[in-house]
Amino acid sequence: MLEEIKALAGRFAQEFIEVRRHLHAHPELSYQEFETAEFIRNRLSSFGIPYETKAVTGVVGLIRGLNPEKRIVALRADMDALPIREENDVPYKSKKDGIMHACGHDVHTACLLGAAKILNELRHKWEGTVKLIFQPGEEKNPGGASLLIQEGVLENPRPQAILALHVHNGLPTGKLSFRSGQVMASSDEIYINIKGKGGHAAAPHAVIDPILISAHLITALQQIISRQRDPFQPGVLSITSIQGGNTTNVIPDEVKLMGTLRAMDETWRTKAIELIQKLSHEIASAMGGSANVVIDKGYPSVFNHDALTENARKKAIEYLGRENVEESEQRMGSEDFGFYAREIPACFFRLGVMNKSKGIISGVHTPTFNIDENAIEIGMGIMAWLGSSVKI
Repeated sequence: MLEEIKALAGRFAQEFIEVRRHLHAHPELSYQEFETAEFIRNRLSSFGIPYETKAVTGVVGLIRGLNPEKRIVALRADMDALPIREENDVPYKSKKDGIMHACGHDVHTACLLGAAKILNELRHKWEGTVKLIFQPGEEKNPGGASLLIQEGVLENPRPQAILALHVHNGLPTGKLSFRSGQVMASSDEIYINIKGKGGHAAAPHAVIDPILISAHLITALQQIISRQRDPFQPGVLSITSIQGGNTTNVIPDEVKLMGTLRAMDETWRTKAIELIQKLSHEIASAMGGSANVVIDKGYPSVFNHDALTENARKKAIEYLGRENVEESEQRMGSEDFGFYAREIPACFFRLGVMNKSKGIISGVHTPTFNIDENAIEIGMGIMAWLGSSVKI
């Protein structure tokens, strides 16, 4: 079975490189993936794979092998792009100005479509059912995963496990990486409006300065991380935007702050949110102003099920060799795959796409991100292998 999957991955590789190029050239933002969804539906139809539409632009396919009730595995790919203007000079450069597949979701979708074709070709040689989840809106709250779960994507049939790959720009092509336990952080968006009383900059005694309040607050918020957090518990609190005032001689009435909170532990996450709100209100009040705090709770942390991940790692070693399977690092980035991991055993792993000799080294979420397309064959093959063989 393993050798048959490898052979088909090699035979189909160019087809799905072209699929990736098409998707890359026609990116769509979160929850607007209408053309992408139609493309996926057409491909699944051509393979003879039944599907249904969920959460407007989500597509869910189903492949039944032998004894379809024996094991049910879900494989997930996200498919939305980012509001970034591409700077790569490639034939498949984005045709939509200001929109780019800068996080590799075009790769994920191409790999899952490739895996689907392989699994369907071999469906009389493996046991169980594979649910294919093509998910919208990974890049934007509330996260397409949460919407699909609300619409029953994990039911009828209910998967016993779910797996997903993600491109890794720091891992060479030909390699995969896995990690059990906590792998990615939760993510919450912070919005704080500091209100004071504006006036002439030369008469500060007659105003309540929201810029000064904001300066004190930004400094104090860092003490939540440095003094309230257990130093053995990862956490990040970053203020990323300050907006207030528009000239040199006027103190404004209001300053708007934005930022992000990242955490690996849900208990600490809850406490940190409470501390942000408390500190904002108390500092603003103590300095004569007021604060309006909105924390848009985002994605939970991603937790990889130990037994599932270790079995997936073993299967990856069988597929690529021990020397090509590495340990993933923990990241404070976030992924809405965490919503699935709260519901069923999950494994989120990394696909190497870097090639220094080709100059393919740019990070995700940058205008020059690209991949070594040889990774497509590996990605589609490993997804098919795991989908057909991983123990759950």
